[in-house]
Amino acid sequence: MTSTTMSSVRIPVAGSTSSTAERARPGQGEIVGTVLMPPNAPIGLLIIHPATATPARFYTNFADYAVERGLAVLTYDVRGVAASGPARERSQLRMRDWMLQDANAVSAWAANEFPRLPKVALGHSLGGHALLLGNAAEDLHAIVTVGTSRAALRDINPLSERLRVGLILRMLGPLISPLVGYAPGRRLGLGEDIPTAAMLEWGRWVRMSEYFFDDPSLGASARMARLRTPVLAIGTSDDNWASPEQIDALVDHVRLAVVERRTFTPQELEVSRIGHHGLLRRSVAGGAWPEIVSWLLQRLPRN
Repeated sequence: MTSTTMSSVRIPVAGSTSSTAERARPGQGEIVGTVLMPPNAPIGLLIIHPATATPARFYTNFADYAVERGLAVLTYDVRGVAASGPARERSQLRMRDWMLQDANAVSAWAANEFPRLPKVALGHSLGGHALLLGNAAEDLHAIVTVGTSRAALRDINPLSERLRVGLILRMLGPLISPLVGYAPGRRLGLGEDIPTAAMLEWGRWVRMSEYFFDDPSLGASARMARLRTPVLAIGTSDDNWASPEQIDALVDHVRLAVVERRTFTPQELEVSRIGHHGLLRRSVAGGAWPEIVSWLLQRLPRN
C-alpha cells in the first residue's frame, strides 16, 4: 500500500485527573494518534480503541487491511502508554480515565476533523469496554469488540494463568508500582508500562466477581443498558482472558442495541493458537479480517 497516506496527530484531552504537578508537564493532556488514508476518497472512518498496555503500532497491519477496503483509520495510544507516555509522568491516570476521557477525546477530535465521514469503531478488550459503556459511541454506525468480556479474575482459565495474573495484578503490580512510580508492564509480562493508578484500579476490579459492574462509582450496568449502536462481539475459543462465556456475561448488560456474537477457533483459522491478541495479528488476516471489516462496511450508510 505505497499510496496510503499516514500522518501523526496529537489529540488534546480535557478533564485530566492528574495532580497539579503532572498537569504542568508538557503533553500531559495529549494523546498521540496516527491517521491512515486510502489513495482514493475514504468511504468511512474506522477508529481503533486499544487494549490495556497494547500500543497503537500493534494494530498497524489490521489498519492497513481496513485502508485497502476503502476506510480511513485512526489508531492511538492512551495517555501513559507507548507514544502517549511515559507512564511514570502520568501516574494518577486510572483505567476509567482511559475509557471515559481518552476514548471521548479521540471521538470528538475525529468528529471535528472528519465531519462528513460516517464512523465505525473497533474496540480491543479495554477499548471495547469503553465503547460498550457508551463512550465515543454517540455518532457511530457500528461497533466491533474483540476479546472484550467480564474480566473477573475468577473466570480466567486455566488455573495456572489465573494464578499468574492474580500474582501480577493483586500482589506484584500493587507492590512494585508505587515504589518505581509506574507499573512495569514489560517486566511483568503485561505488555507496555502503564500508570500506577491504572494498575491499582485494574487489580481492584479483577477481584470483584462481576468486574467493574460491582463498582458503583462507574455505573457500568446503566451505561451499557443505554447503548443503541449495533455491536458485533467477537472472541476466540482459546482466549484465557475472555472466554465465550465471559463475553456473553458482558454483553448481557446491553439491552437496547442489537448484539451479534462470533467465536473463532484455531481450527477454523488454521493456526495453532489465537488467544487474546491473535485475531488482530497478520497470521489470521485471511480467515478473520475480511469478515470483521465486511460487517463494519455493511453498516455504513449508503449514498
